[in-house]
Order: sequence, then C-alpha cells, then structure tokens
Amino acid sequence: MMEQGMKLLPDIPRFYTALAEWAACMVFICVLKRQMTGWKLAVISGTMLLIQSGFLVFTADIGLGMWLPCMVIAVLSMIVFLGICLKGSWCDAVYCGLFSFVIAEFAASLEWQLYLFFFRGNITKVVSYLVMLTAYGVIYIIIWWLLKRQRTPDGMLYMKAGELPAVLLIAISVFAMSNLGFLQISTPFSSQYKDAVSIIRTMIDFAGVAMMYAFHVLRNENRARLELDMMQDVLKNQYLQYQQSKESIDLINYKYHDLKHQIAVLRAEQDQERRNAFLNQMEEEIHQYEAQNKTGNQVVDTILTGKNVICEQFGISMNCVADGMLLDFMDTMDICSILGNALDNAIECEKQIPDPEKRLIHVAIFGQKNFVILRFENYFDGQLEIKEGIPVTTKTKKKEFHGFGIRSIKYAVDKYDGAVSISQNENWFELKILIPMKK
Repeated sequence: MMEQGMKLLPDIPRFYTALAEWAACMVFICVLKRQMTGWKLAVISGTMLLIQSGFLVFTADIGLGMWLPCMVIAVLSMIVFLGICLKGSWCDAVYCGLFSFVIAEFAASLEWQLYLFFFRGNITKVVSYLVMLTAYGVIYIIIWWLLKRQRTPDGMLYMKAGELPAVLLIAISVFAMSNLGFLQISTPFSSQYKDAVSIIRTMIDFAGVAMMYAFHVLRNENRARLELDMMQDVLKNQYLQYQQSKESIDLINYKYHDLKHQIAVLRAEQDQERRNAFLNQMEEEIHQYEAQNKTGNQVVDTILTGKNVICEQFGISMNCVADGMLLDFMDTMDICSILGNALDNAIECEKQIPDPEKRLIHVAIFGQKNFVILRFENYFDGQLEIKEGIPVTTKTKKKEFHGFGIRSIKYAVDKYDGAVSISQNENWFELKILIPMKK
C-alpha cells in the first residue's frame, strides 16, 4: 500500500529531508550554549551532514517494514549530534532532537509543496537546489528568530526527564498523522487529490511546530516564574534573618552595656585577684556578642555581626574589612540577599571542615576605581566543580533547593548592572562581586 501511495504521491527527496533535519539541529546549536566552537564544531557538523544524507539516500528504496526503524535511527542520530555539540544534559539533547525533527518535517514538507506547485518538472536540478536552499533559508531564519527570543540568559534548557513524554507524544503524533496520507489512501488525512494530501501534510506539520513552540514558551515562562519565586523566598528569608538579628543584637548590646556597669561596680567594691580574673573572663565572653562591626552601614553591621555569632558557635574565624558606606545606594533587601547568602554558603562550607584551625572566612568590601568590590573567601578543602553555573553541593538533603542562594545573589547584583564571579585559588573559594558606583 505504501508503494501504491508513493506512486500516486511523489515524496520528498531523501537528501532534502536529511538537509532539513541537519539544518534544524544547527538552529538549536546556534541558539543554545555549545560545548565546542570553531573547527571542532565545523568538523562534527560536516560529518553529521554527510552521515545523515548518506543514510537517508541509501535507505530511500526500502520497504515499509524497514522504513519506520530507519526514521527512528535518523532521529536518534540527531539526538546524538545535539548531545555532542550542546552544553547540557541528555534530556536537553532528546528535547532538542524531537523539536528539530518536527521542525524539519515542516520545513521539508512546505518546501516540497511549493516546489510541486510552482516548478514541477519545469526547472533544472541546479535551480531545484537553489529553490530548496532559499525556502530552507527563510524558514530556518524565522525559526531561529523565534527560538532566540526564548533563549535563557545562560543559554541552557535544564530539561527534566518528566517533561519528555509530552514532547515525545507530540512528535510521534505529528509524524504519524502527517505521513498517513502517503502510507494509506483511505484515512482521515488522505485524499484522492495529490495536492490536497500535500497541503494536509504541511498543515499537520505546521500545527506540530506550533504546539512544540507553545510548549517551549510555556515551559520557559513557568521555569522563570518558579526561579523568581524561589529567589524571592530566599531574599525574604535573608531579610527576615536580618530583622531578627537586628532585634537580638539590639537586646544583646543593651544587656552588654548594663553588665559593663555592673562589672565596674563590682571592681570598685572588691579588688581581689580571683574576682578580677573571673570578671575578666565574664567580660571576654560577653564581648563576642557586642556589635563590633562598625562599617558605616547599619544593615551591613547587623548582618556581619549576626553571622559572626554563628561563626563563634562553630569555631569559625571570620575576618572582615569593610566600608559599608559604599553600599548606601543599594536597597536593604538586596544587601541582605548578597551578604546573607554569600556568608551562609561560606559558613556551610566551613562547618564541613574537620580541622577547626582551617575554618576561615575573609570578607572585604572596598572601592576600586569606579566599582564597589565585595569579596568573600573561605577555606575550601577540595576541588571546585561548577555545574550549570553553580558550585556543586555536598549536601545530601534538599538538593532541589541548591543553587538558589547564588542565583539570588546574581539576581540582586544584576539590578545594579554588576557582575558575579566564582573561582578557586589553591585551597580558597572566592566569590567576587563588582558593582558600578553610583555617581
């Protein structure tokens, strides 16, 4: 029956299909973040084009029994190609491969329909290729522009396995319905008229591209909304911690000054060596709770003091040299987000270090030229691994929330056109933030 359908309905040349599939993959490679560039990308892309074209042309005359497996192999080769070239997980590659396949089906179908309508049998082979390349060029430029608009700032997709079944269902449904007219004459998607079948095929493929793009847009919007909500929660949590720390520190400072007066009275009443030693010890213990950080910015003072109390609890030494007045132009919640998350991450790391002597945190806030620089350093006994722009966590619990602290920092810094960098210098982890000064 397929052979009968093919006689009545001339199908798209296999080389045209191969080129459409390759070009669709290249659109995603151009839009998303790549693992390779330059000559490596050129070699792999050229090799893929030769393999895809050779395979589809070689299997052009196979029977119906092998036709479907060959199409599956073609799709798998697209997924492998994208997995090699794109930076991300294999879930990303599968998603892009299925999306590319649907786009390629539409591009090839539309180009072939236009060719059959305007030029069938009336042009040379060279002109036919030029028509095909022109049609593909216009189609893929439009597709590239649409996908470029939906590109995330880091060029990553972060697909999850649970999202793929819906994409696979769309791809299979579109492919099946668009090819029924060529496989069987008596189907809801068939017609006694060849041109009608071609139109039906193109419209189904177009609907498939529209559904895939709608899924792509909605997913990006939902992901952006989720990340924003999570970062807002982190920011609010840091601000709440700041308020609680401020209240606690104010109370502690009040008690501190009250106790200082009591100690002074005790010293005046009795001057015994043992009592003096006891009082000295008491004063030293109380001293750690005094708001010692005087940076010129009350918000910075409160955060640093609150985190210093936590450091004291875990035997962490935190050294701070900060000019808090440089941050006066920033919103309170943004300061809380940046300092709070940066210090929380550093403290969490230092708590895992067995040797108390190595539990060290250095904080510096200073101006350099026209920038405010915030530098957070902590001792790090290991090798830094970055995944998706975020240091890999060693936590075993709540990994799904990992990374939102850093993302919240970047979100706050971006509001001031600043930049965030993460690096490792020997056994020191460094988080460096540059923010342009307000004139």
